[in-house]
Amino acid sequence: MQQPPAIQNPASGAGYFFKGMSLAMQPGTRRFVILPLLVNIILFGSAFTFVLSQLSDWINGWMAYLPQWLDWLSYLLWPLLAVAALVTFSYFFSTIANWIAAPFNGLLAEHLEAKLTGEPAPDAGLKDILKDLPRIMHREWIKLKYYLPKAIGLFILLWIPAIGQTVGPVLWFLFSAWMMSIQYADYPFDNHKVPFTTMRDALKEKRGKSISFGSLVMLFTMTPLLNLVVMPIAVCGATAMWVDHYRTQYKLH
Repeated sequence: MQQPPAIQNPASGAGYFFKGMSLAMQPGTRRFVILPLLVNIILFGSAFTFVLSQLSDWINGWMAYLPQWLDWLSYLLWPLLAVAALVTFSYFFSTIANWIAAPFNGLLAEHLEAKLTGEPAPDAGLKDILKDLPRIMHREWIKLKYYLPKAIGLFILLWIPAIGQTVGPVLWFLFSAWMMSIQYADYPFDNHKVPFTTMRDALKEKRGKSISFGSLVMLFTMTPLLNLVVMPIAVCGATAMWVDHYRTQYKLH
C-alpha cells in the first residue's frame, strides 16, 4: 500500500496553506494541479490588469463621500479602501475561477487525500467528471447563496460615510477570509457528500484555524503574480487540513 508522505502536521490554519505549497509540487500531485493553475492564470492575469488600472479612480470616488471634517483621515483610509477593493474583486474573480475549475479542484482533492492516507487513488476519468458535474455545480450555487446576502450587507456598509470607510474594510477582509476557508475546504468535504451546513458548522468549531487559513489564502489572492498560483495550493492545504482534523469524523457521513 502506498505510504503517505511524511510532512509534519501544522499547528495553525496558515501552516496548512504553506503545507499546500509543498504538497502541490510533489510527484503524483503536479498533474492534477495543471488545469486549476491554468484557469487561475488566465482569469486573474486579465482581471487584475484591469482592476489595478482603475483602482485609484474608484478609491478617490469613495473618498468623496467622506465628510469634510474627516479629511485628515484620508491618508489612513486610502490604504484601507484599497484593501477593501482588492478583497472584493479578489473574491469575485476567485469565485468565477472556482466555478470553472470546480470539477478539477475536486479531482485534485480526491487524489491528494488518497496520497496522504495511503489509500488507493480513485480511478476517475473524464466521463466520471462529466457525470458528477451537476452535483458539483449545485454545490457551488449553495456556496454562492450563502455568500451573497452577507456580501450585499457589507457592500452597503462600505457606502455609509465614516463608518463604512473605517470598519467596512476590516469586516470585508474577515468575511472574505472565512469564505475562502469555506470555498476550499468544501472540496474534500463534498467529495465525501458531506452537506454544506454540516461542513460549515465543522469549520466553525475550529474557527481560528479556518480564519487563519482563509486569511493567508485571501492575502495571496489579493497579491498580483502570487494570485496566479493560489488556487491549487489552497486546495492542497485545505485537503491536508481535512485529512488531519475532519476526515475521521465525516468520511462516512
